[in-house]
Amino acid sequence: MADKLRVTLVKSTIGAIPKHKKTVAALGLKKLNKTVELPDNESVRGMVRQVRHLVKVEEI
Repeated sequence: MADKLRVTLVKSTIGAIPKHKKTVAALGLKKLNKTVELPDNESVRGMVRQVRHLVKVEEI
C-alpha cells in the first residue's frame, strides 16, 4: 500500500446525488480538475470508492 493517494476531481458534481456531493467536499475537492493528496487509509479509500465515477486516483 502506498502512503498517500492523489485524488483529482474529473467530473462535475452537478446532477450527482447529495450524498456524493458531500463525499467529494469531504475529500477536499471543490473545483473541477483540482487535486488533493490524502493519506492512504481505509476511510479515504471507502470515500473514493463511493465516488469513483467522479474522481481519478493515483498512488504516490
